[in-house]
Amino acid sequence: MSRLLACFICLMVAPPVCRAADVPSEEKRAEAVVSELNAPLYTPFIERYVLDELKSLRTEQAATKQELLQKILDREHSSVDRAVRYATDTVTYFFYLIAGVSSVLVLAGWTSIRDIKDRVHSLADEEISKVVAEYENRLAAIEAQLQQKTLHIEENREEIELTQQVQSLWLRAQQDSSPAGKIAVYNQILKIKPADCEALTYKADAVLELGEPQWAIDLCHRALEITPDNGFAHYQLACSYAQLAMPDEALVSLARAISIRGLYAKEACEDPALQPLKDREEFIAMVQGAV
Repeated sequence: MSRLLACFICLMVAPPVCRAADVPSEEKRAEAVVSELNAPLYTPFIERYVLDELKSLRTEQAATKQELLQKILDREHSSVDRAVRYATDTVTYFFYLIAGVSSVLVLAGWTSIRDIKDRVHSLADEEISKVVAEYENRLAAIEAQLQQKTLHIEENREEIELTQQVQSLWLRAQQDSSPAGKIAVYNQILKIKPADCEALTYKADAVLELGEPQWAIDLCHRALEITPDNGFAHYQLACSYAQLAMPDEALVSLARAISIRGLYAKEACEDPALQPLKDREEFIAMVQGAV
């Protein structure tokens, strides 16, 4: 072993730069020197020193490793401590919060969970009752409106049916050529609608055709009570007065009819019912002035 150390030291002490051709000779020279050695180059003291140094290096390396492991463990312990402290603080604050809320509820007069539950139920019942009452009122109003609209619809339906019946009767009256038949139809119309001014006026015309001027006058007066400005009623009244030999009243009614509708002047010239008035100057002036 001493020889090996001597060779190693020689190699380390040899100059680092040498030529390639001198390497074999140097090795041979070192081998020769080593083979000629009779005693070790180093003493056991030096070997002990080297071994002690190696041991101290290993001891320091182990201590360093132990120190690193201890630091890692300390950091892990501190992390766990912080986590536990955070959890403990959170739970503590939570219980503090519950205690504070409980204190506020107690101060407000709500002494127990049962009181809170009862109060919540009572408030819910009150709100539900208000909502139910409001919707009941709305439904009642909607029901009243629906009933009113139903009544209106029913009245309109009945009015439409009556109007259809009256129209059919008017068609029958136009198709009937006899005055008696027309009078019968007009009576049916007046039975459905007693205040029908046109039915009264046309009935007066049919009655006048039957030679009943007084009856026609009564019908015309009834029509004029309903509609005072009915021109045809005034015209029929003039014809009726003319048939009863009452020219003054006939001229007054005819003038009223012509003032409402000027076309009655032309009809008066051709109407045989007004024949007794054609020779009077008032009639001639009235008709010519209107035409």
